[in-house]
Amino acid sequence: MNEYDILKHFYGYDQFREGQREIIENILMGKDALGIMPTGGGKSICYQIPAIMLDGISLIISPLIALMKDQVESLNQNGISASFINSSISELEVTNRMEMLKTRKVKILYVAPERLMSIGFLNQIKELDIALIAVDEAHCISQWGHDFRPSYRDIPVFIEKLNRRPIVTAFTATATKRVTAEIKLLLKLKNPFEIISDFDRENLFYSVVKPKDKFKYLKDFIINKSKESGIIYCATRKTVDSLVRKLNDSGINSKGYHGGMNAFDRTEVQESFMNDFSKIIVATNAFGMGIDKPDVRFVIHYNMPQNMEAYYQEAGRAGRDGKESQCILMYSPSDIIKQKLLISQGNMDVEREKILLQNLQYLINYCHTEKCLRKEIVNYFGENNLLDNCGNCSNCLNESKFIDITIDAQKILSCIYRTNERFGINLIIQVLRGSKNKKVLDWKLDKISTYGIIDNYSEGGLRVLIMHLIAQEYLEMTTSSYPILKLKRASRDILLGNKKVYIREDSISNANEKKKKSKTKLKIILENQEDIDLFNKLVERRLEIAREKNIPPYIIFHNIALEEMAKIRPKNKDELMEIKGVGEKKYENYGQIFLDIINNF
Repeated sequence: MNEYDILKHFYGYDQFREGQREIIENILMGKDALGIMPTGGGKSICYQIPAIMLDGISLIISPLIALMKDQVESLNQNGISASFINSSISELEVTNRMEMLKTRKVKILYVAPERLMSIGFLNQIKELDIALIAVDEAHCISQWGHDFRPSYRDIPVFIEKLNRRPIVTAFTATATKRVTAEIKLLLKLKNPFEIISDFDRENLFYSVVKPKDKFKYLKDFIINKSKESGIIYCATRKTVDSLVRKLNDSGINSKGYHGGMNAFDRTEVQESFMNDFSKIIVATNAFGMGIDKPDVRFVIHYNMPQNMEAYYQEAGRAGRDGKESQCILMYSPSDIIKQKLLISQGNMDVEREKILLQNLQYLINYCHTEKCLRKEIVNYFGENNLLDNCGNCSNCLNESKFIDITIDAQKILSCIYRTNERFGINLIIQVLRGSKNKKVLDWKLDKISTYGIIDNYSEGGLRVLIMHLIAQEYLEMTTSSYPILKLKRASRDILLGNKKVYIREDSISNANEKKKKSKTKLKIILENQEDIDLFNKLVERRLEIAREKNIPPYIIFHNIALEEMAKIRPKNKDELMEIKGVGEKKYENYGQIFLDIINNF
C-alpha cells in the first residue's frame, strides 16, 4: 500500500492536509524532517504513516503519559500495532512490551524521554532494528521554548548510543525561529526536510477583554453558549477548584482538571468532555495536549498564561474542525503578578528565568496593543504576511475612535527620564499623581518637576497608558526581580514633539471608569427629584437602624450604595445583590428592609 492507501485504510481520509504528503514522502526517502504545524494540523499522521510503511520499529518520544495512552489507543483502534512504555506501567509490563517489540508484535512504541537513558531499556533497544525516531513536542528541547524539559537533552545522546542511526524527525505546534534553529542544532538533524505551516488559523476569532467582574463576564458568556463545548484555562489549581464551585453554584455544569487530581479522576473528566457528557472544562495547562476534540467552540483564558507559545497552543484547541470558534483572553493586572510569582518559584537558573520573563512581557504587550491581534500572534512566530486589519479579531472590529494622548505620554516619559530611569511602574504612577507615599517623600521625588502633573486619570487609567507605551515600544520594562521602566530610542520623537501617540477611547475610558462614575452618578441622581426622594427615605431608614444598633450609618450601607438603589430600584434579591456594597450578609441583615422601601415607593 502507498501512503494514500494507508491514509484511507487506517485513518478513513481521502486527502492529506497541507504539508502532510510532502513530509511523509521525504521521510520515506530516508531524510530527517522537521515539522512546525499548528494545533490541529495533523502532525501525528506525518510520522505514523512512515512508521507503518518503513521496515523495522519506530520510536515516538513524547512528554505526556496521557497523550501516549490516547495516541496508542487510537492507533490500536485503527488496526495499527502500537504500545507505550512510561512510569504508569509496572516493570513486569515493561518486560512484556519489550518482548512484543522483539517479536515484531508492536510496530510503533511511544516512550517518555526520561526512559531513554535507562541502562536496561538502552541495552535492549540497541538490539532492535529502529527505522525511525519521531520527537513529539520538540520545542521542549530548547531553553528558549515555553516548555523546556531537561530530559529532552538526553535524546541526541540516546541516538548516538544506538548501533545504527535511524531517520530522525521532530514535530511541534509552537516554535519561534530561534527555537526552530535550536531544535535542529540540538537534535543534530541532518539536512532535514522542513515544513513550517502557516500559523494563522482563520476560523478563530481572537479577543482580549478586561472586565471589572471576570466571573460575571464568564457566566454571561457561557449562558449564551449553553449547548457548545468550551475550555476555560486558569493559572493555578486553586483557581480551577474555586471557579468550578462558583459555576456549578450558578447552575452551569462544569468539571475541573489539574495535576493535583488523581489519575482516575482526571481520566474520568477527560472522557466525560470528549464524549460530550460535560460541555465545560475548567483546567490548568495540564489539560489539552493531545486532546483532539474537534468541536470546541470556545477557549477562554480566565488568567493570562505565561507566554505566547502557551497561549497559541491552548487557544488552538478551539475549532479544530475548521468552524468558527472564539479565543478569549481575560486580562487583569493581578495575572501578571501571579505569573511572575509562578516563574520565580520555578527553581530555575537565572538565564532561563530571564527568558520566561521576556516571553511573558510579549504576551502582556499583546493584551495592550491596538494592532491586529492575529498579526501580533503570527509575527511572534516570524511570519509577516498578514494585512494590518484581519477583520476577525476584537481590535480590528473595534469601532471606538482613537484619541490623542501625546501630551500625557510626554509627561510619563519625562517623569521616567527625570527620575533617572530607576523606578518601576507603581512608583512612577505615584509621582505623576502627586502621592504622599513614604517612598516618594523619602526619595524626594515630590521635588521634581513632574510630581503631580497628571490629575485627570485614575491609577488604573494611568497604568493602561504606561502599558500602552510599552506595547508600542516607546518604553521597556526590565526583566529583573524589580522591573524598572526604561526609555527606548523611539520615545525621543515623542518628547521632542515629532510624533503623536493615540489610543482607543474605550481602552482608557474603561480603565478610568471608576473615577468618572463617582463624579457623574451623583449628578444624575440629584437631577431627578423622584430619585432624590427615594434616596432620602433610604437614608432616613438607615439612620434609624444605625441608632438602634448603635453603629455608624455607613457600616450598614455607604451613600453610593443607597444612590444606586434609588437610581436602579432593584425589585428582588438578585437585583439588589448587583448593587456594589451589597453582599450576602448585608442582604441577610438589611436587604428585605430596603427592598420593601423601594417597592412601596
